[in-house]
Amino acid sequence: MRRVLRTISACPAGFRDASAATPGAVAACPQMPSDALGTFVAMANHPSRIDLLELDIDLRLSDLWREAGEITDWSLDVVAAFMRAAYGKGYCDALTEDSPGSLCHDHGYRIPGRQVGAPEH
Repeated sequence: MRRVLRTISACPAGFRDASAATPGAVAACPQMPSDALGTFVAMANHPSRIDLLELDIDLRLSDLWREAGEITDWSLDVVAAFMRAAYGKGYCDALTEDSPGSLCHDHGYRIPGRQVGAPEH
């Protein structure tokens, strides 16, 4: 019971489900790469490059995260729409950066080169 209560109390308020407090029930808090508590606890002392990159990307997608929190009826179509929106936002951000490649550079990743002879669109 203590483990279940600790799991419930660790969940963001929007993910708590009273049914998880019943013995044998699975906590209703989804565990995902950007789970607030899991991310911060895991990187409390020494965040990795990928941890910092995930946080930076999450900040850039905050409007989409906020909208996702309001969705109550998830389906494959809704997930696909969010994936397209995130891709489009990243594409637009890359085109309008003051310093192209700064996201890669700031997090210690190699800046990919442009393809030579790429067809014009």
